Amino acid sequence: MSQPKVTAIVVSYNTGHRLKECLYALDADPNVDAVVVVDNGNPEQDAQYIADFCEVCATFTLVAGQGNIGFGAGVNLGASKASTEQFLVINPDAVLRWGSVEQLQETARELAEPWIVGGRIFNLRGVEERGARRKELTLFRAMTRVVGWNTWTLEHTPAPDGPVPMDLISGAFFLTSKASFEQLGGFDEDYFLHVEDIDLCRRCREAGGTVMYDPRAGALHYGSTSDVSSRAVAAHKAKSLKRYFRKFSKGPFERVLVEIFVPFIGFATWLSG
Repeated sequence: MSQPKVTAIVVSYNTGHRLKECLYALDADPNVDAVVVVDNGNPEQDAQYIADFCEVCATFTLVAGQGNIGFGAGVNLGASKASTEQFLVINPDAVLRWGSVEQLQETARELAEPWIVGGRIFNLRGVEERGARRKELTLFRAMTRVVGWNTWTLEHTPAPDGPVPMDLISGAFFLTSKASFEQLGGFDEDYFLHVEDIDLCRRCREAGGTVMYDPRAGALHYGSTSDVSSRAVAAHKAKSLKRYFRKFSKGPFERVLVEIFVPFIGFATWLSG
């Protein structure tokens, strides 16, 4: 039985030269049927390169001119331009490993809507990076994380041999279906950068869907290629964490705890940037 067609969605903002490797890998992969590149704002030279690349490659579509609308909104915009049954969301500084889309699709084959399947993300040394497999984000885990005690991410634990259910996977590299994405309403665009993937996974599970992690699929992630200060990125992360905990707090007691601890978590996150 043939697999559903896949559109890769790449949102780029000041990504740098690593974007070229990302696009070449997607263009060469036989399981990627189309690519939508959302240019959220790149220097003129890079923007011209993207435009030229998309013009030459018949399966590529460029979306530009909207300015920097944020990662989640950028993915949503890209998804609105895609016509395939499935979407592969991948960071512009990540290089898809050959055969990974097929592995993700195999894992997703029997899943009921909505579903999300993430893969292994590794660095240049082949070491698994933080964030591809995580537990649910709670106030306790956020507090312990900012003081250096990691009770949240699982890259320090033994890796599974095959696909396993997971609370959270990374927005840097995942497959989902168009039907799932539309059922969930896409990414919450009130997150400008960071935490939108945590929000999406939580809403998927709360809707009765499934989030899976498949270590057989992978992407090389360079990271830190964007020409944006770490303090600015940390500020966005702090703001997003505040939104997340306020959005999902339940009951008056939890809301009080959120208002007490969230400002500290946000400040500590910004300070570490």
